[in-house]
Order: sequence, then C-alpha cells, then structure tokens
Amino acid sequence: MNKKFAAEVLGTFWLVFGGCGAALFAGKGIGLHGISMAFGLTVMTMAFTVGHISGGHFNPAVTIGLVMARRHPASEAGAYIGAQLVGAIAAAGALALIVQTGEGSHELGQFAANAWGEAQGNKVTMVGAFITEALTTFIFLMVIIGSTSKRAPAGFAPIAIGLCLALIHLVTIPLTNTSVNPARSISQGIFAGDAYIKQLWLFIVAPIVGAVLAGATSRWLQAEDQ
Repeated sequence: MNKKFAAEVLGTFWLVFGGCGAALFAGKGIGLHGISMAFGLTVMTMAFTVGHISGGHFNPAVTIGLVMARRHPASEAGAYIGAQLVGAIAAAGALALIVQTGEGSHELGQFAANAWGEAQGNKVTMVGAFITEALTTFIFLMVIIGSTSKRAPAGFAPIAIGLCLALIHLVTIPLTNTSVNPARSISQGIFAGDAYIKQLWLFIVAPIVGAVLAGATSRWLQAEDQ
C-alpha cells in the first residue's frame, strides 16, 4: 500500500477510535468538554505523526475541500477517501467488538452516531442540522487551508486544526453529535442501526457542501499563498 494511503488509514482510525471511543467509554466522566478535546487531540496528534506523509486529511470532506482549493491533486482523491473509510470502519468495528465482549449490556445503542431531532434527543430540524454541519465544515476547512498556507507560521497548523475541531464539537455535539467528517459518520452509523442510517445522508452531503464552499472561497482569499 502506498505510504500516503496507509497514513490516512492510520490517522482516520485513530480519529474514530479516540474520539468516538472517548464518547462511548468515558463520556459520563469527561462530559462535553472532554469528548470535544478528545476529537481535537486525535487530529492534532496524527497531524504531527503522519501529516508530513499524507497531508493529514483523515476526512473525505477535507480531501474534497483541498482539491477544490487546488491544494491536493484530484487524481488521488478517490484513493484518499477509500483509505479514510477503511480506517474509520475498522475503528468502529474495534469499538463494537470491545462493547460486545465486555461486561454488562452488549447493546450498541446510538454508538456515537450522528443524528438530529428525536434520534439525537433534541428538537433540531433537518434544515438546522444541515446548516450546522455545512457551516462548521466550512470553518474547519478555512482553518486547515489558512493554517497550512505558505505565509502562515510554520509548524503550528496541527495545533490550530485540533483546537478548531475541539471547538466545533463544543458547539455541535448537542445539536448533531458532530460530524464534519463523512467517514466518521458512516463508520458509526452502519453499526448503530436503521434510525441512524436513515439520517446518514445529511452527514455525507452537508460536510461536502461546506468543504466545497470553503475550497472555492479560500482559492480567492488566499490566492497569493497557493
């Protein structure tokens, strides 16, 4: 396997295992703030670890946004997204195995899947969920593209990106359980069951819409840095 794609598998695996694992196994203890930080830390640690190999996308929306911004070759997008899905689903499978072989109830329940409305235990509408995911993905991509541009301070991008993801989770966990990442949503949704699979389309489409808009916006905003 190409080293870049292996790095994407590893990075996405850690994002899902670390972030969703924190929600599943430690959520009652660490709460909203701890889960949010866990997701930010997964991205930050892997960006430092393998970002120099693959660019550290770990997210199909990031890959698509970077292609739109002309910061990543379109010819590699399909393989990157495939690698991210492999990593995410492998991590979700590992989490499911841990739950089902542990003591007590073996039911997966929501399994940290994304949802809105009744499935998420709130009154957020489909439109509200779509705006939430598209807008926060847009900001996430703007931070990624801006912090990795030529004129940005060197070496600090993983910190800015990790903190941005943590901040996004602080705002949106109560609303949609925070996606901004179709691979993370797909991996948890397919294990969580029908109610979450029915809503899965939004957590694929909305982040991609936000990423495309961010890629196009950043191409104009940071034209001198491309």
